[in-house]
This record gives sequence, structure tokens and C-alpha cells, in this order.
Amino acid sequence: MPRLSEVLTALDVLWPAERAEEWDAVGTVCGDPDAGISRVLFAVDPVQEIADEAIELGAQLIVTHHPLYLRGTTTVAASTFKGRVVHTLIKHDIALHVAHTNADTADPGVSDALAGALDLRVVRPLVPDATDPHGRRGLGRVCELDHPETLGEFAARAAKRLPPTAQGVRIAGDPDALVRTVAVSGGSGDSLLDVVRAADVDAYLTADLRHHPASEAVQQSPLGLVDAAHWATEWPWCEQAAAQLDEISDRHGWGLRVHVSPTVTDPWSSHHTSGAPN
Repeated sequence: MPRLSEVLTALDVLWPAERAEEWDAVGTVCGDPDAGISRVLFAVDPVQEIADEAIELGAQLIVTHHPLYLRGTTTVAASTFKGRVVHTLIKHDIALHVAHTNADTADPGVSDALAGALDLRVVRPLVPDATDPHGRRGLGRVCELDHPETLGEFAARAAKRLPPTAQGVRIAGDPDALVRTVAVSGGSGDSLLDVVRAADVDAYLTADLRHHPASEAVQQSPLGLVDAAHWATEWPWCEQAAAQLDEISDRHGWGLRVHVSPTVTDPWSSHHTSGAPN
């Protein structure tokens, strides 16, 4: 059984903390470096449901994509929901490790997993990492489809392949327009719209597209927008990351049991179409 410190060293090779954005909060939140690790749980969000799931599984380590404390705090009191998570983890000897923007730009990273879930062929990073001499790391991915399909068909593909959420998948643009090339970016992606337009792709799949950036994007170009739930676009990374740790475990003879949480932690719980009859 490996120690937590050994597993964390391996995770830091996959997602070095120094490659995270300056504003980000990645790395180990809690955990005893000398504790033994036999089960690991991957999830998108470090919320109470995931902590409870780890207890039920008997996991000693949770790896999440989203940070627990992104902007810092002055308290971990159990009367706060984040403090309750910390108390639960420490009480049950469960460590928490976060890989956020350092996983977004990794090779493979969050957007590679998103592209893989949709059977897209990755061509290059959307925003290349200038420090990568091989040109594989970076934010987002530019991809090709094996066969052209309409924007509506591509959105239906995304709705079928990504885990179900209350939001589902929305499109902006002509649903009959042909799509051959696609940019993808897991998580909130409207800050990249200018880069996407410059990439000269037919469509852009991401999450959390706001009204004004989306409206301006479709007015300025024929770019089709496909907007999925934030959680759904990042969940495929959990499966990819779990497979990476499985391979490391096999190589070192650790015998880790690695799990991916099926718990939907997307905050939206239901959806009603506007104007629909009661």
C-alpha cells in the first residue's frame, strides 16, 4: 500500500502545481502524508455528497477538479458547508487533492477528455502553452469530426455522450449549418470566444456561455455555439484521470482501487421549457 505522499508525487507529475493559473488554488487541501492509500475517488466538485461517498467506499483520497477554497477563508467551522466537508474528511482520515487549471492545460487534459467523450479527433491546443516545446499542452482543443454533420446533429451527439443534466445542451446559430471542425473547452469558456473565431472552426462546445458574449459571437460570424452544463463538460476528465492513476498504480505495483463518482453535482436540478403548457 503506497503512502499518500507517494500518490501525491505521482499526481504532481501529471498536473504540476506550477502550471496552474496564479489565481487558482490547487494541490493538497488536507491529508496525512504518511497515511496508507488503497482507494481513490475522482469527482468534479468537493462537496458533502462526495465526502459521504468516499466514506461509503472506504476511500482514503479524493481527487477533485474544482477547488474547495478558491478565494481563501478565515474559518473551517463545521457550521459552514465547506467547513463541514473539511471536518468530515479529517474525521474519517480522507485526504483531498485538487487539480484545476493545471489539469485544464495538461497533456492529456480536461479538453482532451471532453473531445474523447464526443469521438472528436484532436488537432492542437486552442491556446497553446508557450512553455511546451511539443505544442501539445494548452487551454482548449481544436478538433475535427470524422464526417461532417449539422450543428443540430453535433449538439445531439453532445447531449447523448455527455452525462445528463437538467440544463442539457443548447445551441446558438443555424442548426442546419455543416460542422467539420470544432473547438472544445471544458468548463466556462466564453472568455475564449475571440480565440475561437480566430481558429476558424465551425462550432464551439463549452459551458456557461453568457448572453452578451454569445449574442455578439453569433452576430459577428457563422460560428455555431454549443453550450452544455459546466459539470458535464468536466466530468469526462475524472474517467481520464482515473485511468492515468490506474496505469501508475499498475506500474508501481500499488494495487490501488480507483473509482469515478457517478454523483451528479451540477447545481441545477430541473428544467422547464419556457412557454411550455402546464
